[in-house]
Amino acid sequence: MDVLHTHCAGLDIHKDTVVACSRRVTAGKVIREVRTFKTTTSELLALSDWLGSLGATHIAMEATGVYWKPVWNILSDGDFELILANAMLGEALRGRVTRHHRFLLRLHLQQIDALDRAIAEIDKEVEANLAPFRELIPVLTSIPGIGELAARVLLAEIGTDMSRFPTSGHLISWAGLCPRNDQSAGKRRSTRMRKGAPWLKTVLIQCAWAGARKKGSYLEAQFHRLRARRGAKKAVGAVAASILTAAYHMIAEGTFYQDLGADHFQRRAKPSQIKRLVAKIQSLGYNVEIKPLAA
Repeated sequence: MDVLHTHCAGLDIHKDTVVACSRRVTAGKVIREVRTFKTTTSELLALSDWLGSLGATHIAMEATGVYWKPVWNILSDGDFELILANAMLGEALRGRVTRHHRFLLRLHLQQIDALDRAIAEIDKEVEANLAPFRELIPVLTSIPGIGELAARVLLAEIGTDMSRFPTSGHLISWAGLCPRNDQSAGKRRSTRMRKGAPWLKTVLIQCAWAGARKKGSYLEAQFHRLRARRGAKKAVGAVAASILTAAYHMIAEGTFYQDLGADHFQRRAKPSQIKRLVAKIQSLGYNVEIKPLAA
């Protein structure tokens, strides 16, 4: 391999230290040396002098998390004689800070203080209006698959006033959890979900995956029932719509979630199954009398 630079160095920069590695080629021999310097001004100047004495012509620097923590109040209004009396502070603050720099720092401090006051006022105002939201958090977390964070996102997206949505179907349509209206000549071209509230839809889909894993629940039964015919993605979309439908009524009425049970679809289909079987027997030429079994 050809030698491109005979005198070079590499710097690995951290929050408190800089590790410098020098590499020199002299008379065909490679000489390496590694030193560690602090990130204070005097140490950085020493690093510069050391690299200069080695005749380094090219330096590569790697830094992933460097940040500085200036002591704003000290720099803008502090007593520098008192600061320099402290060896550690003196090293940390030694540099070129002119009157103009201190003026700019003072302006920054004033702006930060104004923003802090504004944030405090906003927090106070929000705190006063959070009571209705806090009351609904335990209500929504009673739905399988919804945690506290998801409940907060749901309330932040749809609010607490359900009167803006005439029915739960309007809310589902607004959220984008129903098929898009894509038909031509009476033929549906696509059954993909329509566009809606992206944050709300994303959270509900995540909650639906979690709710579908709740053993012995209505959501689990719904997911497996639809997955066999429509696939997992369609099934989880339907589960998300069911979660949002339940949330709509729970927010409007202030009631907790009541699971319909894993056998809901079997119980709902029982009358139609009985009617179909009776018709089948009658088609074979027999009369049928249906009586429920004793409990």
